[in-house]
Amino acid sequence: MGIQVAVAGASGYAGGELLRLLACHPGMTLGSVTAQAHAGEPVTWLHPHLTSLAGRQFEPTDPERLSQADLVFLALPHGQSAAVAAALPGHIKIVDLGADYRLADPAAWQRFYGGQHAGRWTYGLPELAGARAQIIGAGRVAVPGCFATAAILALSPLLASGLADPADIVIVAASGTSGAGRSPQPHLLGAEVMGAVSAYQVGGVHRHTPEIEQALAEVVREGRSAAARADLPHAASHPAPSAQLPAAGAVPPPPGRNVTVSFTPLLAPMPRGILATCTARLSAGLLSAGRPSAGRPKAGGSDAAGGSSAGEVTAMLRAVLIEAYANEPFVHVLPESSWPTTAATAGSNAAHLQVAADCRAGRAVVVAAIDNLGKGAAGQAIQNANLMSGLAETAGLTANGVSP
Repeated sequence: MGIQVAVAGASGYAGGELLRLLACHPGMTLGSVTAQAHAGEPVTWLHPHLTSLAGRQFEPTDPERLSQADLVFLALPHGQSAAVAAALPGHIKIVDLGADYRLADPAAWQRFYGGQHAGRWTYGLPELAGARAQIIGAGRVAVPGCFATAAILALSPLLASGLADPADIVIVAASGTSGAGRSPQPHLLGAEVMGAVSAYQVGGVHRHTPEIEQALAEVVREGRSAAARADLPHAASHPAPSAQLPAAGAVPPPPGRNVTVSFTPLLAPMPRGILATCTARLSAGLLSAGRPSAGRPKAGGSDAAGGSSAGEVTAMLRAVLIEAYANEPFVHVLPESSWPTTAATAGSNAAHLQVAADCRAGRAVVVAAIDNLGKGAAGQAIQNANLMSGLAETAGLTANGVSP
């Protein structure tokens, strides 16, 4: 029989992806499938690819019906999850794919979303330090946003290790059109999107900005705490990159630095996927070590543009990422010289990462690719639900993408 689960808001793209993954899940049985505006309509009318659900109909989003499940996925528009969650009995586990319970700061919620702040649940990014244990013990979990997932996975190891400055972070990330939801909008028409890449919500107003800053600030605080417990020096006083690499999370960022993120999202002409280019200023020690003297090439062919010194810094950054994700089933640091593509992660719960040191500009550059409906939404929701339910974390999920 398995764990009985229900999906509220199953008519959208994330809801449809949940249904696809749950239909083949070895430890979960799909119960109620709700979509208020489409109640009574066949599931396959909106999701014709889900032939195994032929004969099933969408139901009204009725808390009493949802309460028959052991675990409920909420794939509702932002601002709608709180009312449904409040109507469900406390013993029912809930995984919310919306934003209602991601932010701790009511002022940030008011500024970016408006309306009543519902509070904060356990943040469902298992790869963060200490997060997995919290998720296992939680009854209610908030799934991170898609852009936030890519950016946090890309940057958190470097910030925790003190190799990058949290006060100077720039993220430019492209998303497929499914990230905007299923509601018809003129700017999402095929004729408008095909052949065009466009920026939107520019100037720090995108809703994932406070979520990224919140998570990375917690990473920085944990890095400082870990270093203080180990009585280690700051990263700014680190020797050259040829020195032995510290363990990830062992070297704190310089004290007094707040996390500041400049985030610009792009709309790309593809149905799904996120490619995030995340840069942060290198710590002072790495920056000075990675810059050869102007006009004096170093032995081995390096030059004033970076050369082998930049390669050493890149190797140090790569080592931190590799160590941080060595035992993670869904996060993969690509081989040297290979760079993430959205095509490689499509249909999967994987995140692909690569990093380089731009010592001329003094920045670490991390590129992350995920499927916005997979690791950025439904796949990550199931990953969390597996942990909450005592199942194998990878149950019903794959790190393998679909190609072509």
